[in-house]
Amino acid sequence: MKLKATAILCSGLLLSACASQPGPNGTVDRNNTAIGAAVGAVAGAVLGGQLDDDGNRDRGVIAGAVIGAAAGAGIGRHMDKQEEEFRAALEAEQRRSEIEIERVRDDLLKLTFENEVTFDFDSAAIKPHSYSALDKVSSVITKYGSTVEIVGHTDSTGSENYNLQLSEKRANSVKDYLVRNGVPGSMLSYRGRGEFEPRASNDTESGRQLNRRVEMFVQPSDATRNEVVGR
Repeated sequence: MKLKATAILCSGLLLSACASQPGPNGTVDRNNTAIGAAVGAVAGAVLGGQLDDDGNRDRGVIAGAVIGAAAGAGIGRHMDKQEEEFRAALEAEQRRSEIEIERVRDDLLKLTFENEVTFDFDSAAIKPHSYSALDKVSSVITKYGSTVEIVGHTDSTGSENYNLQLSEKRANSVKDYLVRNGVPGSMLSYRGRGEFEPRASNDTESGRQLNRRVEMFVQPSDATRNEVVGR
């Protein structure tokens, strides 16, 4: 019971640092580094309580929380910087609604490329217009040692099997382009999801357009995590 209370106290203190901070024009901006610290603290507290074998489990919980908080905060700062660089490098593309950048969780970014901008109809060949954006993405990924999963999506027009194959080919084309730009192939993976993960209704053209896309899920590699935590 005492162990549980100590873990709750550690996590509660750190989670209080996660309160959203006021941003420009009164908007609310979450503190990603604080969130990472709190999540790391909770995980570290649990692990510390399990590993401390000298009879003082509370001390193990506290030590684990401190170490976990430092690790989580380090990853949060790392991803904060990477997100900032993506947004700065791709400012023009975002302004033209060609690319969306979203922080999915503390250690995961999602970049969404609109298919109409990146590919011609029924083609997996990347349009030259998109080369510049992909070059910028390659540079940031390489700098931060990120792993990237590339996922292709289509609308529901055509057969399920054909859409699945087309989405996979488009995701693979993006992967091949990044490799040609110096991103290690071992850091990249790809898959197609066809029409199975729509983000809007396929009953309207505007919805189908939103569903035709390629997404990149960017997160730190194991080596980068170890490096960040070890600093």
